[in-house]
Amino acid sequence: MAVVTTKSAAITNRDAVPSTKNSAAVEGGVLREALGIVELANGDSVASKLIMCQVPSNARISQVLLSCDAIATSGAADCGVYYNTTDGGAVIDADHFASAVVLTSALVHSDISHEADAADAGAGFGLADAAKPLWESLGLASDPGKMLDVALTLTTAAGGAGTVGLKVRYVVN
Repeated sequence: MAVVTTKSAAITNRDAVPSTKNSAAVEGGVLREALGIVELANGDSVASKLIMCQVPSNARISQVLLSCDAIATSGAADCGVYYNTTDGGAVIDADHFASAVVLTSALVHSDISHEADAADAGAGFGLADAAKPLWESLGLASDPGKMLDVALTLTTAAGGAGTVGLKVRYVVN
């Protein structure tokens, strides 16, 4: 085994001669937050969509935090990204951040940012996507330059009623 020094892209840019300025989305940016809270009803069925909040397509996502009451006996949801409702609301990736997160136990700011790609296998928002703008992490060919909706889509029907909240923390350039 060899002892090595490995630099992140931001440090490589800093150490370059002449130095290269890093994007504010990666270094020194202002953290912003979008928040949505909805009431889930007993009997809301599979494929019900809870549109929680919106973020700019060029945002670098820092964290996706889920909170909920214990939704009785059943309830699970994917967390993903859709075009906003004014653009037709089509799905881009329904489980980009998380898939089938169980809602039957109360959650308080549970970090689901990389749940769909815990092994960084390329199936969702993985570690390899952490420095990318949202549009790029979604695999879009170019930045649509729009606000995108972050939504929960039920994968198991709600066996009770309760409050569900989602915070998305992000940085824009």
